[in-house]
Amino acid sequence: MTMATASTVAARPARRAAAGRASFGGALRSEFTKIRSVRSTYWTLLALVVACVGIGAIGSYGHAHDFGQMTAAAQAANRAGEITRAPMVSLFGVILGQLVIAVLGALTVTSEYSTGMIRTSLSVLPGRGTVFAAKAVVFGAIALVTGLVTSFASFFPGQAIMSGQHIGVSLGHPGALRAVVGAGLFLAVCGLLSYGLGALIRHTAGAITASIGLLFVLFVLTQFLPQSWAVHIDKWIPFNAGAAIWEHQSAPVMLSPWTGFGVFCGYAAIAMAAGLYRFRYRDT
Repeated sequence: MTMATASTVAARPARRAAAGRASFGGALRSEFTKIRSVRSTYWTLLALVVACVGIGAIGSYGHAHDFGQMTAAAQAANRAGEITRAPMVSLFGVILGQLVIAVLGALTVTSEYSTGMIRTSLSVLPGRGTVFAAKAVVFGAIALVTGLVTSFASFFPGQAIMSGQHIGVSLGHPGALRAVVGAGLFLAVCGLLSYGLGALIRHTAGAITASIGLLFVLFVLTQFLPQSWAVHIDKWIPFNAGAAIWEHQSAPVMLSPWTGFGVFCGYAAIAMAAGLYRFRYRDT
């Protein structure tokens, strides 16, 4: 074996590793181009921000107005509790926002199945795990940034409105920053959960229906459970578990903020693992 041949053989693993990195980087660029080239992405994200900020502002105004109608004695008795709940009031729009980001999460996967473009994507980059991961990273990053922007944009106007009745808080108030950042994290994980369901179901209407059912309808249905059942079940419902990080939970049976958020991330991880399995091992 000549020195040139030996050098070529020794260099192959390095070239293969470099090619692997380039393939994932190329997949990231490709997925980012796809998601930003679709006009509905911008409209959906704009709807998310407007809905959350608008509902938060309306809720804050109504909350401040109701507080202002109380007697002075009632205000004094309830002020501490209202201040504790203030971050949650301005973030109330996240309840609708979760459904909006869930739609985008499902569409990130299912839109390519509905148009048949998924076959083209996999013919260019056959590594299905790489494609799935790249889609998840790009969408997750967009969802996280948009979620954080939305939560901060909801917090400040809401607190400004409630400060007129001296029940608004700043980010320095205990639990306020955690609630605001947590709301952004909650929205991102909602999107990733829906992304996993989209990869699993591969049908836009079905994936969106499943996401809304899991995130919202299931929460509504548990409100009709007998109280003896609810104290054991409510805290494990996806919305209740995830919302613990940004919503003021007065019930002692609910999970703590980070524990609840961890449980919620577990639901998203299960959905994504199931979606990855079908994406990798089932025909397109």
